[in-house]
Formats: sequence, C-alpha cells, structure tokens
Amino acid sequence: MIVYFLFVSSSLLHSDRDPIPDVPAIYFVMPTEENIDRICQDLRNQLYESYFLNFISAISRSKLEDIASAALAANAVNLVTKVFDQYLNFITLEDDMFILCNQNKEHISYHAINKPDIMDTDMDGIMDTIVDSLFCFFVTLGAVPIIRCPRGNAAEMVAVKLDKKLRENLRDARNSLFTGDTMGTGQFSFQRPLFVLADRNLDLATPLHHTWTYQALIHDVLDFHLNRVSVEESQGSEASPAGARPKKKNKKSYDLTAADKFWQKHKGSPFPEVAEAVQEELDTYRAQEDEVKRLKSIMGLEGEDDGAISMLSDNTAKLTSAVSSLPELLEKKRLIDLHTNVATAVLDHIKSRKLDVYFEYEEKLMSKSTLDKSLLDIISDPDAGTAEDKMRLFLIYYITSQQPPSEADLEQYKRALVDAGCDLSPLNYIKQWKAFTKMAATPANYGSSGVKPMGLFSRVMNTGSQFVMEGVKNLVLKQHNLPVTRILDNLMEMKSNPETDDYRYFDPKMLRGSESSIPRNKNPFQEAIVFVVGGGNYIEYQNLVDYTKARQGKRVLYGCSELFNAAQFMKQLSQLGQK
Repeated sequence: MIVYFLFVSSSLLHSDRDPIPDVPAIYFVMPTEENIDRICQDLRNQLYESYFLNFISAISRSKLEDIASAALAANAVNLVTKVFDQYLNFITLEDDMFILCNQNKEHISYHAINKPDIMDTDMDGIMDTIVDSLFCFFVTLGAVPIIRCPRGNAAEMVAVKLDKKLRENLRDARNSLFTGDTMGTGQFSFQRPLFVLADRNLDLATPLHHTWTYQALIHDVLDFHLNRVSVEESQGSEASPAGARPKKKNKKSYDLTAADKFWQKHKGSPFPEVAEAVQEELDTYRAQEDEVKRLKSIMGLEGEDDGAISMLSDNTAKLTSAVSSLPELLEKKRLIDLHTNVATAVLDHIKSRKLDVYFEYEEKLMSKSTLDKSLLDIISDPDAGTAEDKMRLFLIYYITSQQPPSEADLEQYKRALVDAGCDLSPLNYIKQWKAFTKMAATPANYGSSGVKPMGLFSRVMNTGSQFVMEGVKNLVLKQHNLPVTRILDNLMEMKSNPETDDYRYFDPKMLRGSESSIPRNKNPFQEAIVFVVGGGNYIEYQNLVDYTKARQGKRVLYGCSELFNAAQFMKQLSQLGQK
C-alpha cells in the first residue's frame, strides 16, 4: 500500500523527519520563504521517493527557481513529480460565507490596518496579502467581478490592487486563469457578479452589538472557531471534598456542520425560537423512542436482537420498521443532545449577564427609538452583565449618537464605567475615530430596526422543559438592513443614493482602467459578494442572509479579512486606544 505524507501545518513541515525513501510525499503549504527553504532541505536530504508540491497561493518565479536549483544540486529533479498553484488561500465557513486564511490573523487585523504609526510599506504588505487571497477566491469561483468601493480608505486600496491583478492576468490570454472553460464551470456563469468592498470603519457599532440569533450568540458567548464550538460540561452537584482542589471542568467540542439539519434550519433564528425548537425535537424523539420500546415489549423482545426481529412474520412489520429506524433515531438523539448542551450554555450567559436587556436596549439606541431606562442605570447595575458588556453598550451609544455627550456627562459616564471595572482604552480610540471620520457628521443609519416582545414561551415554560426561561424576554427581531446590507442593496439594485453615488467603479475586463464612478451596466445584479476589509461578524452575515431570502433569485456571499466576536474586537480597540 502506498502511503502519502501530507504536510499542511508549519509545525509538521518544520519538524525533524527521518528519510522514508520508498514513500511519495504530498506537500500542501503556503509558498513562504521558510516553507520553500524546508522543501529545498527535504530535497537535499532525499527524504522521499517523489514530491508533489501543492501551493495554497501562487508561488513566485524566484521561489520556484530556488526549488529547481535545490533539486538540481541534490540530483533530485526527476523526483519532483508535480507542482501546482491551488489558489485556495481562503476558508469557506458556509456555502455563502468565507474568510481569509487565519495563520497570520494579526497581520491583517483591524488593529494592524488602523495603527496610527503604520508605515506605508507595512500597509502595502497588508493590502497585498488581502488581495492575494481575494484573487484566489475569484480564480476558484471562475468569475471576473465588477468592483465597487468607497473612496479614501483601506477598501479602496484593496480595490485598486485587485483590479490591477485581475487585469494583468486577463491580459495574458495564454496563461489567464479566467478562460472560457473556467468561466463555464464557475458558480456565476450567466452574469458577472458584483463585488462590493466595504471598510470596517463604515460601521463600528454592529461588531460590538449584543445579538439575539443562535449562530451569532454562540460566536459571541462561547468558544466558536471554524464551525467548532467548545462547551464546558457541568460537573453535577457533587461537591469537592474539603481541602481538595476544585475539579477541572471538562470541555466538550461539537462540530456544527451542513449535515446538521437542525443547525441549518435554526442558526439564524432568535434564541427563544431555538429553545422551543430543541424542546419540540426532544418531545418528538421521546414519543418515537417510547413507541419502539412499547412494541418491543409487546413482542417479548429485549435489547437489539436483530436476528429475532428479522424472523418476525409480516404482521410485525410495524415493529420491524420502528427498529430499523433506530440508527436514524440515535443520530437524531445525538443532535438533540448537542443542541441541548450548546443552547443551555448560551442560556446560562443570557441569564447571568442579562443579555436580552442589552440586546433590546442597543436595538433601541441604533434605531433611535424611545429608551425606557437610562444608560447610567444599566452601567451602574452590578447585576447587569460584565464590565465588557457595559463598555460595549456605552460604545454603541457613543458611536450612534448624533451629538457626542457633553464633557460633564461624559465624565459621569466614565466614572460609572470605571466603578464597574471597565478599561477605558476602547473609548479613547472611538473618540479619536469619531473625531476624524466623516461619520462624525453623518453617523451610520441602522434603519428602522427594533424588537418586539412576544407572549410568554409556550413549550419551554412547562416544568418538564430542559430550558428554564423565566426572566428572559421573548424578543423577536424586526427585519431591517444594517449599513453593509443597505450599501449592497443600493449597488446591487443600481439605486441612486448619496451614500453610494460616489463609490468607485472598476471593470478589470475593460482594456483601459477607468477612474469613473459611473457604472457602465445599468441592470440590477443577481449575484454579489460583499467583503469587509478590517473584519466581519455573524450579525452582518445573518442580516445579508435575511436580505437575500426576501429577494427571490438573488444570491449574496459574505466575506471578511477576519471573523471576530465582540470581545476580540474590543481587545483590538483597546490596543489602539493605548497608543
């Protein structure tokens, strides 16, 4: 049997390895200086029978020549069997969502892009990294987009560089990656997609927002990374013996995948609906399980005696059918247990931090609705959330307010925040950001958002429920467009709007680059990709999903340079505020 070694991680590639001369090796790596040096070293040491080199991103000619020189010097030219540029320098989290490869997340973070002391060469390197990944994305998609972007920020820099890179590739007809064959196999074969580049500075409130939908809540309050969530298992009520160390909580990980029908159906649902749906699934499962047990008991069968079941006559077909569905039932039970554990962990955070109160209050702030209590009361309430929750709430108030609070009011808020244990560094940065951004004059419009409280929970309020929802508001989010969605709508539907009329327009297929902001095509787009330079979140993603659902025939993908939750974003704001 032939064994292949697959090198996908730097730690494995750069580890000490013994020669295995009769085994071919497949490398799947980024074409970095260190990785190329290690491949050359492996060739010199003649570790393997043959080498299949797959580069996640396109390798430069100079680095390819380095490998060729090493192979020649080691008399191993015939051992290098294949060299591929795979153009896979991005990660697809959903069918309609992607992020850039996260091996060096800090290099392209919001913090890195917005550092006040950043050198032009460093900024150029960040933009090149982002453009390289986006180029890979469009090669894989098999489509040359129409590019739109705002002026005067990082999104424009990415647009200019991406347009140039696509244009250069198209000009070389012989080696173009966008030939007729490729285009035919692409997802977008009938109409070219619109590619909207947005800058994170367009909207800093949404990444800080306390959310209410299942997937976004999991990302906000639990450890959720690359579709895997880790939950601390409860230890039960057993107390540790006196003087003993407290028991270490076990962490259990679950993969939330496309194969999970419950997840696919409810990941964008408000949390109360998810709790009710889990309870409903549990009740249905129990009824089916009881039916199987009852039938088996009547027939005098114990356990999983498949032999006895198969020998039963036709009049026991009902039982046979019930037992044959056991694997399906067991899988259903596994998914129910998974979502019961995950939803319970989320609910614990909602109740202990009063996240429903924060969500409702922030929605009112963002939609300019009437507030039912003072901001100072929530900040000063020791039972309402963590210090971070309070700071997030105040930052949203500060970002979305038409007029910043007076110096006297601001000092009062700052005292209350410090008393609550808050670090004021993020506020220092937001004050600078608001002073220097155009949004200071025209804050982002969050639309007529808002929430409406529904009646009491029905299924989850009964005493047998897995979820004790007392004290949690049954809030339903009214559909509204966040700033990124609204900008997409303007550009996709070719609407005239002061917010987007000045957006630049690039068509890489045109022979000469055009500086015009006037689109050549006046027809609405059916397909679009939105990409946020500086980081994105599941709240924006879900808002775009809801927008697309309401428009038949439209298809929208969401991408971002990194995917962060509010805590991770706050950390970056804090770093910027300390400079």
